[in-house]
Amino acid sequence: MTFLLETMKLGLGNLRLHMLRSVLTSLGIILGVAAVIVMVSIGEGNKQAALRDIQALGATNIIIRSIKPPESNNVTSGQRAFMARYGIRRDDYRRLQEHMSFASFIVPLKAVGDEMYYRDKRLPSQAFGTTPQLQQVANLRLESGRYITDVDMATSQPVAVIGSEVAEKFFTTVDPLGEVFRIKDQAFKVVGVLKPVGLAGGTGSALVGRDLNKDVHVPMTTAEAQFGDIIMRRVAGSMTMEEIELSELYLASPSTEEVIRDAAMVRQLVHVGHPDFTDVQVIVPWELLETAKKTALVWNIVLTFIASISLLVGGIGIMNIMLASVTERTREIGIRRALGATRKHIIAQFLVETGSLSAVGGLVGIAVGVGFAAFLEHVLPWILKLRLFRGLFDLKTLETDVTMWSIVVSFCVAAFVGLVFGIYPAVVASRQDPIVALRHD
Repeated sequence: MTFLLETMKLGLGNLRLHMLRSVLTSLGIILGVAAVIVMVSIGEGNKQAALRDIQALGATNIIIRSIKPPESNNVTSGQRAFMARYGIRRDDYRRLQEHMSFASFIVPLKAVGDEMYYRDKRLPSQAFGTTPQLQQVANLRLESGRYITDVDMATSQPVAVIGSEVAEKFFTTVDPLGEVFRIKDQAFKVVGVLKPVGLAGGTGSALVGRDLNKDVHVPMTTAEAQFGDIIMRRVAGSMTMEEIELSELYLASPSTEEVIRDAAMVRQLVHVGHPDFTDVQVIVPWELLETAKKTALVWNIVLTFIASISLLVGGIGIMNIMLASVTERTREIGIRRALGATRKHIIAQFLVETGSLSAVGGLVGIAVGVGFAAFLEHVLPWILKLRLFRGLFDLKTLETDVTMWSIVVSFCVAAFVGLVFGIYPAVVASRQDPIVALRHD
């Protein structure tokens, strides 16, 4: 114990004699550890955000969505106006209801109108006719008011539940509840406001093809009675008409254990009416969840490997400095050997120095990495909103998640690298001939 303490005291004392050189030598380890932690935290943060977005769509849900195929396959009339027929048909809906009666819910959505108006404000329409079950299936939460009810459905009431962004843009100074706005030329009364969904701009938004916070929900019976199946849009001076019976279907499986099996059945049933799947897409969040986890794991490994190169460079820097130190301290080594120090003592002294450099560098690197990860998450999005950077980067939020395993692994690797790259200089020092070393100037 006395030998170990004396060796550590001597090694640390030598490092203090050359403080600036010790700091610069540790810099490679510091940056390497910090790089590993930051890279892994960005990858893990993106993974968690993607997983939340996918889970928000419902782990047991299967989403069947109408998609517009190439227009060349759907044009049925002239150049100035044409009709596009595509997407989910009511026959598909009935087929699913008949063959998948064990599903918890099968909820339809039907797009209506092309624009929404409130006083002098106008928004592109993201209004959908649906049923009360959508609230439960899509995990929708209310900010205020109520959702669509069975009474609304039975009496075809002109009521609407609006998303958080619609409420923000239409009703900035008034309470939305009770206000009347128009979808195309039909008036609707606001009876509920949804809480922010959290998918805007994220993975979930990309999956459903829109920002869900801009959605407006009205009773399905009202949508069918007032709008029919044809949506007219004016694009670049021409009129387009789209005939879409249903825009989406949400099918809820009883459990996550059955969702993959049910998804296979859904694809077979949809294939009956859409053999080539050009106008219908089947989305299974649970499948995407598993894929996202595997992809995130691969990216974490790749990012960690790339960042670990900095640790290797730091180890080479330690070896270089310690080899120079051996030459510089040849006379000291000779004196210690003449006074009775063995090769083991010399090796221990140099390993204490390299171990201390790598250990301290690892601790500082952890602090730098954790701090920089927090900086990126909280400050970088704010900086990118400045006029100088506005428009250069499409980054609204950046989420980081510092994991304990990245801290432990990076520190252990840093300490290991320091010791490994310090062994050779220590052995070189221990093999110095005492007589030759004493003659060294």
